[in-house]
Amino acid sequence: MLPTIAWQDDVIVMVDQRKLPSAEVYVQCRTASDVAKAIKTMVIRGAPAIGVAAAMGIALGMERSKHTGTRQFATEFQKTCDLMAATRPTAVNLFWAIERMKRAFSEGALAGESVDQLKARLRTTADRIHDDDVASCRAIGAHGAALVPQDANILTHCNAGALATAGYGTALGVIRGAVEAGRNVRVLADETRPFLQGARLTAWELIKDGIDTTVITDSMAGSIMRKGDVDLVVVGADRIAANGDTANKIGTYPVAVLAREHGIPFYVAAPWSTIDLSTRDGDAIPIEERNAREVTHVGSNQLAPEGAHVRNPSFDVTPAKYITAIITEKGVYRAPFNDSLKSGIGN
Repeated sequence: MLPTIAWQDDVIVMVDQRKLPSAEVYVQCRTASDVAKAIKTMVIRGAPAIGVAAAMGIALGMERSKHTGTRQFATEFQKTCDLMAATRPTAVNLFWAIERMKRAFSEGALAGESVDQLKARLRTTADRIHDDDVASCRAIGAHGAALVPQDANILTHCNAGALATAGYGTALGVIRGAVEAGRNVRVLADETRPFLQGARLTAWELIKDGIDTTVITDSMAGSIMRKGDVDLVVVGADRIAANGDTANKIGTYPVAVLAREHGIPFYVAAPWSTIDLSTRDGDAIPIEERNAREVTHVGSNQLAPEGAHVRNPSFDVTPAKYITAIITEKGVYRAPFNDSLKSGIGN
């Protein structure tokens, strides 16, 4: 896979996911503001990837700082963190990564480090967040592969692959892990309206890997399940509450309900950084409402008439009762999630 995001000397380079699959275009971010804009405008998307991008953007911004005094440097650092935090509200990985960068800064400041030393510490921390994410995804893939039958039709929604992470993927990590373990896997990829992450990105990734992939419209999932052509569903997550309620791309909730109706296992695959034990349940998860144009247009082509009211929530919440298990790098967690997820703290 092409890297989702990487350093190129002192510039952050990321593939523009808005252009895929028709063109592989790379965006160069030279400032923290460039990175924040890339997150907000969906050049890069996917909860783990957003967290990695924010950490790298903070490190980049502080490397560019002209301040030589630690007090002014600290003020600029806080502003840069606030800039990243204001980009997208739902994915908790964003805020987890920012807090990790803040802890690194505080540790260095308490140790009396110079501005140059603090810059180096932030760069090292951002690199570690990136590398840890790749390692987490591979562990998720290994744990999830054990849940996949030898011959399996897997339905997935949105894109929770290498493009949504620093590499390898969460839901697609499970699929890749199953293939590497010798399973015979076929994938059904929901197109995932309105941004078409499934049709554009998931299919692009899996086809590049030589994995049998069929794109379906979101409205086809129930009919295909009824025919017996789905053995399990695996999706990613943007935030998992303490009780297991899970926010993921809009359209995930009805897929989970359909899976329950047809007796099909429904798995959520996500790194531990996606689990927000401070959020009691799904009702407390903020849901981002995006621009109406994403619904009314595909590219420059207008689909809906002028004057129509439009709703565009980017995520929905799947209640824990519809989730068979949550797959993380620490292992597989099952209901009651209030207990099982709490047991994963410190592991």
